[in-house]
Amino acid sequence: MRPGGAARGGGGGARLPLLGVLLVQADAHVRGYVGEKVKLKCTFKSTSSVTDKLTIDWTYRPPSSSRTESIFHYQSFQYPSTAGTFRDRVSWVGDVYKGDASISISNPTLRDNGTFSCAVKNPPDVHHNIPMTELTVTERGFGTMLSSVALLSILVFIPSAVVAVLLLVRMGRKSAGLKKRSKSGYKKSSIEVSDDTDQEEGADCMARLCVRCAECVDSDYDEAY
Repeated sequence: MRPGGAARGGGGGARLPLLGVLLVQADAHVRGYVGEKVKLKCTFKSTSSVTDKLTIDWTYRPPSSSRTESIFHYQSFQYPSTAGTFRDRVSWVGDVYKGDASISISNPTLRDNGTFSCAVKNPPDVHHNIPMTELTVTERGFGTMLSSVALLSILVFIPSAVVAVLLLVRMGRKSAGLKKRSKSGYKKSSIEVSDDTDQEEGADCMARLCVRCAECVDSDYDEAY
């Protein structure tokens, strides 16, 4: 018998511990807009408890290129990239104790389009799939601005129009009543004079509201561009 043969036979030899499964997930596609912070979500599940040996690495690969760039590293502390395309623009928004390895990118540009990879290691769980996220950054177009204007119209102009119609109906009825009374020599009471003053103030208020709404639309249009 060869030395050590009994141990290999399984009688008294110690077995190597099986490595647990580490599952990492990320969004396959993420859309962002120029100048607006975008979040790249990444989550993981490990059979082992989180320790200070856990590491997270995010890398970036430009379109039509095989070159990868390290943009973020985590091991007990956050180490965002201090050089390259994403210098000082990557922030940690995850929580390792909740299985969250997400990051965010501030002030994205069209040049940030590409593929991002999220790699997690939590020894002894180190083998896992490496999910990839395709980021597409675009500029907000006319359609987005139009939807904002439409929402503003619904929230401001329609209620204002309803109030204006009600005021016009009330003023029309009041005017018709005054005409009938004037023919019969009727004289206004102090209460009716007060009502007329309130109607004039209401009309002035509505005019100011319409002007303010127009200014809001102009301001929203300017900000969009």
